[in-house]
Amino acid sequence: MATHTGMTEPELVQACLQNDRLAQKALYEKYKRAMYTLAYRIMGNFEDANDVLQEAFVKIFRGLPSFRAESTLGAWIKTIVVRTAYSKLRKEKRFFEPVENIASSMTIDWGHRLDADYLEKAIMALPEGYRSVFILIEVEGYSHKEVAALLDISEGTSKSQLFYAKRKLRELLKGHVKNDA
Repeated sequence: MATHTGMTEPELVQACLQNDRLAQKALYEKYKRAMYTLAYRIMGNFEDANDVLQEAFVKIFRGLPSFRAESTLGAWIKTIVVRTAYSKLRKEKRFFEPVENIASSMTIDWGHRLDADYLEKAIMALPEGYRSVFILIEVEGYSHKEVAALLDISEGTSKSQLFYAKRKLRELLKGHVKNDA
């Protein structure tokens, strides 16, 4: 029996379409870590990220016959994960919380200096809507137009969510950035 690790993506997709369970496992293994990380960054906790990952891969395998290779397989999978996470946030009414409802005094123990771990904590402390847009634009490299299409929001909403996310991050990081100058 052939191994699936050496297959090209089109071959892997074709094998998955033929219900080859080993190919499906190989596809899952290839993308699970990156997609879990993305789901975790959007959702803010491990349990919800696991739920999103599981639901997204069900959608991926069901939707594979409609994959037209107009983008890379990874980009297509990422879009499904983002939309699944966003849908879960919407169902739980945790997305796009009005600015006036956000606690202004979130306390985080920053230690003595700012490093990647502290920055990650600050990003994770953002309200879900802000964090989702921030992650998609600043971490994943999407444009406002792409985020608007992914999340079914206007470009203006995307821009405003990013603006408020950055403002909230500055507030959270204020006084905690090590100044070497």
